[in-house]
Amino acid sequence: MPADVLISGAGPNGLMMACELALAGIKPVILDALPGPGDEPKANGLVGQVIRQLDMRGLYEAFTGDPNAPQPAYGWMFSGLPLNFGGVESNPMRAVLMKQPRLVQLLYDRAQTLGVEVRWGHAVTALSAGPDGVTVDVAAPDGAYVLEADWLVGADGGRSTVRKQSGIGFPGHTSPTVARLAHVCIADELRTPDGGFDVPGFGRIPFGHNRYDTGMVIFFEAHGDPPMLGTLEFGSLPEDAPGELTYDELRQSLRRVLGVDVPFEVPTGPGPFAMRRIDGQNTRQADAYRSGRILLIGDAAHVHSAMGGPGLNLGLQDTLNLGWKLAAVINGWAPAELLDTYESERYPVGERVMMHSLAQIALTAPGPEVRALRTLLGELFELPDTTAHMAGLLAGADVRYDMGGTPHRLTGFMVPEAKLDDGRRLTDLLHHGRGVLLDLAGGGAAEVAVPWDRSVDMVVAAMADGPAAMLIRPDGYVAWAADAFAAADAEDLRAALERWFGPAEISA
Repeated sequence: MPADVLISGAGPNGLMMACELALAGIKPVILDALPGPGDEPKANGLVGQVIRQLDMRGLYEAFTGDPNAPQPAYGWMFSGLPLNFGGVESNPMRAVLMKQPRLVQLLYDRAQTLGVEVRWGHAVTALSAGPDGVTVDVAAPDGAYVLEADWLVGADGGRSTVRKQSGIGFPGHTSPTVARLAHVCIADELRTPDGGFDVPGFGRIPFGHNRYDTGMVIFFEAHGDPPMLGTLEFGSLPEDAPGELTYDELRQSLRRVLGVDVPFEVPTGPGPFAMRRIDGQNTRQADAYRSGRILLIGDAAHVHSAMGGPGLNLGLQDTLNLGWKLAAVINGWAPAELLDTYESERYPVGERVMMHSLAQIALTAPGPEVRALRTLLGELFELPDTTAHMAGLLAGADVRYDMGGTPHRLTGFMVPEAKLDDGRRLTDLLHHGRGVLLDLAGGGAAEVAVPWDRSVDMVVAAMADGPAAMLIRPDGYVAWAADAFAAADAEDLRAALERWFGPAEISA
């Protein structure tokens, strides 16, 4: 019997997708070529709106041990230029330091708790799709086999087999850069109290990304690991370069950028240690996020520079946007057309991330012209309006979804961080991955929503300075809101419920 959903890839996005589906009673099957949860050092944390969305599933406390709401991050970087969000009202930026292997393990544990089947060492090698489902060829340790499913989700990275096999194009641009990054060991006397690196013959290298006229040097420490040291140079990799990055190659690159020999040693200990080179930075976006019964999320749908850390924010928000919609279609609560809103909502967000990641690469280029541009931007980043704009851009909070119906100041945006009068936070209402109709005016809106009680929770409560009622989608975005609740508002609410949760007679 075909599976409801196959997911190719057990990274953060694939595992989160499986968890979202499992909350709605669907048990997907995940296939991954790796023998177990990956331990390769990649991303070092989470940034932006997705931290609030993890909080909406109760995962922020579970992952960090902090029972409080995620707090704003008051500082960030843009291509190494500092940003101060201390004066931004309703600052949307959030940040959590967490190594990607730990995030994968935590999501894998959650998936197991929810009954998700993960087949490690099983890789999708080919597929064929029809109007009613997908058939995949799988390579496995005990031999190849064929698997059928109603839906296939590609969460298998930038080189996605699912995307390639489905014929979805991946246009974009490759920047002429070579990035090198590795864990290293540095003598204690060369470290500065503020997290920098005092290079003999050159001077202090501050924590973070540092652009010079000859290239960029990256230096940071996190998670108790050895320091990470790297470079970014414009140009092409020499033809005689070794297949993999070596420490000698990193030393030579640092000398080209800084003009001196940089003292460091090979780290010791259990590892694993980062050692990677990126020859040419791809910035690409899939022609479509959906082709019939095939859907793409995360790096399978878009790749870009990691500068500023937007990758997990973008990919996991894809997942939280798609998961509840796919579950609603499979469960018969909503028509298949609901899936069209996944691409229409998320594609523009991917475009904006690619825009600002390309801009950050451009600002690392050598030459006095770029240095002058960075000086000008540094002045602009001190202006309050500019700082607020950058906070929204980098957090992913500045894109408003089209919710249809009568517009309201809240619709299309993530629900505000607020508390009900009984002490509950709005995010607490979304732990089960269902829609929420919040009635703050005495029950009228909740009565309208009763036919949708299979997929929407009705909550009658009170909240200072809130609207009369609002409909919150499972991903935390406000689909409808009204400051009063008259007859016209009731009709708008019914239309919103039908648009996002299907016709009343189907839901009932």
